[in-house]
Amino acid sequence: MNVVAFIVALAIFVLGFWLFGLAFAVTAFQLEIFFGGILCVALAVAIPVQILRD
Repeated sequence: MNVVAFIVALAIFVLGFWLFGLAFAVTAFQLEIFFGGILCVALAVAIPVQILRD
């Protein structure tokens, strides 16, 4: 369970950084995409803090 949660959190974290970069490359919806990146990174940090804590 811990390994799966870590892999999911890492994938969401990478997706968040990809969204950060994408927000500067598109011509519309920059704010929404960047905010989505912030939410992804926050979720990726929250998963280990809440689920993987002992």
